[in-house]
Formats: sequence, C-alpha cells, structure tokens
Amino acid sequence: MCGGVYFEHSGSVLRHYFPNPKAVLPVQKKDGSIILLPWGRRQQQMGSLPMGGWARLESIYTGKWDKYFPRAVKLPVLSFMEKDFAGQSHWYDLNKGQYIQGLLAKYNHEQCIYIVTIEPELEDAQIHNRWPRVVQLGEPSKKQME
Repeated sequence: MCGGVYFEHSGSVLRHYFPNPKAVLPVQKKDGSIILLPWGRRQQQMGSLPMGGWARLESIYTGKWDKYFPRAVKLPVLSFMEKDFAGQSHWYDLNKGQYIQGLLAKYNHEQCIYIVTIEPELEDAQIHNRWPRVVQLGEPSKKQME
C-alpha cells in the first residue's frame, strides 16, 4: 500500500515512510510549485480526519470521503515502496511525467494527503493487495476521481 516515498524537494532528496508521524508528501500545485503536506493520520495522532494514509478509489466513488471535501492532487515522487506479503521492501520508480494520485482531505483547520489506491494489475498482485494509482502528466485531476 505504498509505505514509503522517495522525492526531491528544495534541492534535497527525501525518503518518508508512513509510520513516521512527521511523514509528509510532496503536492504539485496548479502553478507547478511543490508544497509538503502531512501524510494521513496515525492512531496516536490527534485529529478528526480518517486514520491511515490511503484512500481506496472505490470509496471515493461511493462518497465515503465527501465530508472531508476531497480534492485530487498529483504527488511528484521519484519512487515508492511496497512491502510484499513476506514483509520484504520493494522500490518502484515512476517514469518522467508520472505521478501518484493523492487525495487532499480537509476537516475544520486540519488537512492531510492520502494516497489513492486501486486493485493491482495481475503481476503486481503478488506484492500487495492494494497499489497506488499512477497518473500521467496532462490528465486532468478532476476527472480522475469522478
């Protein structure tokens, strides 16, 4: 379920892992600039947004996220990490022009990013039962979650 990401920000290359309560994800704004926002919420963290760091695409379609004013965002990561069923980590590089799709959720003054997940392709199903949704440059974000 994408437990780690590797990305560039302000001239540095960063790795963030979801279990770290200070984990952030890079979000590309409409003007092309990048901001860092908190990656989900963990059980020990205060707040009202859903626990976890992932949002199933089908749950977005059925309206389960509507009360959090969801907005599709692009996460410009270089690679992401999945653990296989045996607990071994595997890193997967994205190609130029590819992004992981994120969901920006808000509640009162709280906001964070959840990685949108889908059912994996057959060859990837051997690694994990959920896979981050990868989108291409030029795909309109709004249509990706309709």
